Amino acid sequence: MIFMVRKTTAIDATPPPPASPPVKPFTRSLSAAGIVESLRENTSVAAPATSLVQAVSVKVWDEVRKGAPLFQLDDRELRAQLVTQRADLQVRQAELAKARQLHERAERLRTEGGVSLEEADSRHDELAIAKARVDAAAAVVAQTQVLIERLLVRAPADGVVLQINTRAGEAVSPGSSTPPMLLGAIREMQVRADVDEQVAPRVRTGSRAVGFLKGDTRNPIAMEFVRIEPYVVPKRSLTGGSTERVDTRVLQVIYRFPAEMRRPVYVGQQIDVFIEEAGL
Repeated sequence: MIFMVRKTTAIDATPPPPASPPVKPFTRSLSAAGIVESLRENTSVAAPATSLVQAVSVKVWDEVRKGAPLFQLDDRELRAQLVTQRADLQVRQAELAKARQLHERAERLRTEGGVSLEEADSRHDELAIAKARVDAAAAVVAQTQVLIERLLVRAPADGVVLQINTRAGEAVSPGSSTPPMLLGAIREMQVRADVDEQVAPRVRTGSRAVGFLKGDTRNPIAMEFVRIEPYVVPKRSLTGGSTERVDTRVLQVIYRFPAEMRRPVYVGQQIDVFIEEAGL
């Protein structure tokens, strides 16, 4: 009985942490929670209109240049309209050719006294109207061609395809919370470090920083200062600490580092950042 009581009331020893915490690299430093981004931030490629996806031209990890096709939206309705609009343009052009002939004939006859001045002016007005109708029809054709070209979504900048969230046959829309595709330049990466607003005044422009990826405390990453964001924002990423406040606002400090390292670093990874604090 005594043995069972002792066994049921025994307190298990606290297991050691899976990885030792990182050692602060500076005598005085500020800690911040960071997230890895591609250089110049990740680019969410949106759909210009609500439509079905006809084809996806790239794969994840593909390196694309600015202007390269990414995915094609359904343009069959617009192309059908374009056929009708081009036919109407041809009719307007034929009307213009006829109006020009009548105008030139009326001008010749007017000089010879064969037609009145009023009739010659009327032919001139009909020619101007025919020209305007051709211009209007050509503008409609050009507008439809632009809308068709717009449905072929192209890369807005050089980068690597980080994520594809759509497939052929799926519907996409401009207001979707999840973008159809994510691009980023990952030859160099940057870290967006969230510094608690309570210690934000102690951050200085040009401060050195060292980062440690989650679960890796042996390989520090030396980072180069880029900028301090001038706008303090609500904290979005939570670390899970028991003392963490969800209503905290943070100052975001941007650092960068080369992607070629001993251990691969991926966009979206969390990283512990230590920012050197200048002496008082």
